[in-house]
Amino acid sequence: MRFPSNFGWGAATSAYQIEGAAKEDGRGESIWDTFSRTPGRTRNGDTGDVAVDHYHRWSEDLDLMRDLGLHSYRFSVSWPRIQPDGTGEPNQRGLDFYRRLIDGLHDRGIEPMVTLFHWDLPQSLQDVGGWENRDTAYRFGDYAAAVFHGLGDQVPVWLTVNEPKTVVQNGYLQGHHAPGCQDPDAAYLVAHHLQLAHGLAVRALRAGGSAARIGPALNLHPCYPADDTPAAASAARLYDGYENRLYLDSILKGAYPEDVLADLGDGSRMAQGIADGDLEIIATPVDLLAVQYYTPYYVTADGAKAPRWPTSQADWQQIHPDGMYDILTRVTRDYGPVPITITENGLPCPDVLGPDGAVDDAGRIAFLRDHFTAAHRAIADGVPLESYHVWSLLDNFEWAEGYDQRWGLVYVDYATQLRVLKRSAHWYREVIRDNGL
Repeated sequence: MRFPSNFGWGAATSAYQIEGAAKEDGRGESIWDTFSRTPGRTRNGDTGDVAVDHYHRWSEDLDLMRDLGLHSYRFSVSWPRIQPDGTGEPNQRGLDFYRRLIDGLHDRGIEPMVTLFHWDLPQSLQDVGGWENRDTAYRFGDYAAAVFHGLGDQVPVWLTVNEPKTVVQNGYLQGHHAPGCQDPDAAYLVAHHLQLAHGLAVRALRAGGSAARIGPALNLHPCYPADDTPAAASAARLYDGYENRLYLDSILKGAYPEDVLADLGDGSRMAQGIADGDLEIIATPVDLLAVQYYTPYYVTADGAKAPRWPTSQADWQQIHPDGMYDILTRVTRDYGPVPITITENGLPCPDVLGPDGAVDDAGRIAFLRDHFTAAHRAIADGVPLESYHVWSLLDNFEWAEGYDQRWGLVYVDYATQLRVLKRSAHWYREVIRDNGL
């Protein structure tokens, strides 16, 4: 099984999960600093204060990427490292760190793919309303312009907002991610402002005359009826509206799905918050779509989720590789041949360092093999899939789960910061070398 000759193989991380150095070189506070330091918010009270110390060990980590043969590395810029208070002149020391990282990637023949926002909103912006405040979208546009100006000449691919849906659902509906709210009416106003921020960032890149490519990073979940009844089909359709079409339709079609707007109601904060011209901004043309796939959903007649497949160590993740094929082909079918990159797909495993110094994560290898196969099938059926980034390069801070779940190709001993290539990393190196399975 061979992939197209120009197919890109990579891995992904995010700033707060790996960098550490939370108070160094002028970095400001983020909502995840506040959230993780609040008792009871994260497992074991874990924080990203040190994480895996990538801020100091970046060169060593880039050498690992080179040794794996990665073509591409997808990472995020920490907004509070660039603008400690969320506004104003950029912090040069923050820009310098990312410049060193980007230059180091180029030196090793690895293409940087940079995400502007992976959930670490400056706390100072949260203090004045965060994503509920429309002005935050415009502050994000300013931040994007500053990053493009400081780093853009060496970055061929930009991603705007990572998983806006996760911010909405985990941060504002369920409350187990920062900022820890449980307010459904606020949640979908936040969704609109995140989409607006995306569009403003795309326009900021275009305004600078950059030749770089840009697009959003959306976690998409295929939604299936849990049974054959019309009621389950109807419920699954609406569920899909909230999970997928709310974000895809606004970016790629310039309109929010009517069934979702009707379900929210004309009086919702989201409906009231859509200003004239917003959808035109959100639908500013993009060059690619970053898709992140982890799990399918099966929806009952009453709108609840039903289990169908075995779950991973993360109890929300049902392991169903065909779901990747289904969501990729659905996007191409419904939205046309927009180029696609997979920017996250992976599995947490109970990895341990063996007495021989090895980490045998056979389950991760089986998972990736099955998902690579599904992606290959999608390409064969006409999906313009360009690249695939495994989540994650390194074991790291897994948000509310702290350091209990290990998602990396590379094992990290958190006490010593020792890095060890897992069996899956050695296997993935062979996949990259052979460009297939």
